[in-house]
Amino acid sequence: MPASPDTVLFIHGLWLTPRSWEDFASRYESRGYRVIAPAWPGMEVEVEALRRDPSLLDGLDLKRVVDHYDQIIRGLGEPPILIGHSVGGSVTQLLLDRGLGAAAVGLAPATVKGVPDLPLSTLRASFAVLRNPFKRGKGIPYSKQQFKYGMANTLDQETSDRLWERYAVPAASGVLFDIALATLARSSPAAVNFENDDRAPMLFIAFGEDHVVPPKVIRHNVAKYDKSAAVTEYREFAGRPHFPGAPGWEEVADVALSWAVENASARRPVAAAT
Repeated sequence: MPASPDTVLFIHGLWLTPRSWEDFASRYESRGYRVIAPAWPGMEVEVEALRRDPSLLDGLDLKRVVDHYDQIIRGLGEPPILIGHSVGGSVTQLLLDRGLGAAAVGLAPATVKGVPDLPLSTLRASFAVLRNPFKRGKGIPYSKQQFKYGMANTLDQETSDRLWERYAVPAASGVLFDIALATLARSSPAAVNFENDDRAPMLFIAFGEDHVVPPKVIRHNVAKYDKSAAVTEYREFAGRPHFPGAPGWEEVADVALSWAVENASARRPVAAAT
């Protein structure tokens, strides 16, 4: 049997950058894991630079993001553990469907085509983008008040504002529209084969007080995989908001890593460049 994966690849979500993984990354590195946290294309600069110039996100769409991570993973030589947050969780599902990754975890993962749920809290949290389809493809800022509702609703305003200062960036609206409209589109970059028996195992983790991707939505996403022989599991953490690094993140990080290591596919899906 192949050795357990020693590389973890993080995929950040909307309104965030790889900086959002800094605590998880340090924790995993201290345990001897190689950690990679690539930015979405065009987001390789610091948080502050993206706030100053949202045009860096212009034209970015879901396919480009997924293809970007596909290329990175195939260049690693050995399949990594994939951990994606929010829209990064959608990207993770799409990558697994391509045969990539040894095992995966979605933290408050956004959906893919075939999961039509758009709860009122999701619409409100995404309203900064979805209210103006004429700005599709542009970088749309997230105010401190919007961040508090969408990312940090269980935290006080002062703590939320500190998180905003450290982590918040404009949204790549083209990516969000690709996810939000996936089920209505005849051909969508967010489509997966739910009956794929050959993909690597995936754990879906929901946060109990999440306004962006409430637990009910994630349970519906998990249920779509019922006909697949591939391992698909669900875990819920009560009282947590959408932001992955909210207080108590250590337990989430430990559960994610231990589950992925234990369930890493012995088949070892495609990783090397072909």
